[in-house]
Amino acid sequence: MPGLRIAFVPGVTPGKWLDRWRDRYPDAPVEARLLESGDPLEVLEGGGAELVFLRFPDGQSPAGAALHVIPLYEELPVVCAPKEHDVELYDDEVPASELAGFTVLDLDDYPPEIGGVRMALEVVGSGAGVVVLPLSVARLYQRKDVVHRVLAGAPTTRIGLAWRRPQGDDPEDPLIEEFVGIVRGRGANSSRQPSVQERQQAEAAKAQKRRQSSAAPSTRGGQRAGGSKGAGPSKGSGKPKGSGKGGPRKPGGRGKR
Repeated sequence: MPGLRIAFVPGVTPGKWLDRWRDRYPDAPVEARLLESGDPLEVLEGGGAELVFLRFPDGQSPAGAALHVIPLYEELPVVCAPKEHDVELYDDEVPASELAGFTVLDLDDYPPEIGGVRMALEVVGSGAGVVVLPLSVARLYQRKDVVHRVLAGAPTTRIGLAWRRPQGDDPEDPLIEEFVGIVRGRGANSSRQPSVQERQQAEAAKAQKRRQSSAAPSTRGGQRAGGSKGAGPSKGSGKPKGSGKGGPRKPGGRGKR
C-alpha cells in the first residue's frame, strides 16, 4: 500500500494526526518533515510532499484553482523581548500600540541561511530589540533570556492544510482524502471516509448477489413442465382400485357353495 509524505512549518505539531493514521493504516507508511526554511507551497508544487501544513495571514488563504486549503486554527501573535524589558510589566497582553516605543526587528533580515528565527531571538536576548512571532513559534524556539506576551490588537495568523487539486478528469487521491478526514476529526467508521465507503459498497454488492442467488428458481429435484417426477399412472392404465383375482366381489360376503 502506498504511503504519504507530509511537510509542516515550525510551530505545527502534527503528531496526533500521524499517530491516528498509523493506528488505522499500519500498511501505509507516512513520512513527515519539518520545513524550517523554504516556501511550503513550492515543496508541494515540486512534488516533495503530498500535503503541507502551512501558515498564512488570517483571511488570506492561498486556496485557488490548483490548490485545496482547509483552515484549521488561529494563532495569537506575541511580542518577544529580553528579560527585564518593559514588556514584563504587562501580566497577560501588550497593546499593539506599545510597539511604537520599541525597537522591532524585521524577520526578513534573518533569512534561514543565517539562522532564521533562532538568530532573531538570539539578537532579542542580547537586548537589541523585540520581535513579533506566532505564539507557537515563540514556544518552539523559546530561550531562557527571552520572554513573550500576547500582542493584543495585532493581525493573527492561521494554520491550514494544503494539497494539490486533481487536474482534468483525475479523481481525488483516496489516501489524501483519508488523511484530510483524520485532520477534520472524522472517526475510523465515518461514512465520509473513502475506505469506509469502499467497504460499504463491497458489502452492498455481496448482499445483492446473495439476494439474486436466493431468488433464482431451483432446477433441482427433476421438475418437468406439465408434471412432476414420480406422478401417478395415466388414465386407463392398471387395474381398478379394490380389484382382485377374478374380478370384483359381490356384496354380501361369500357366494353359494
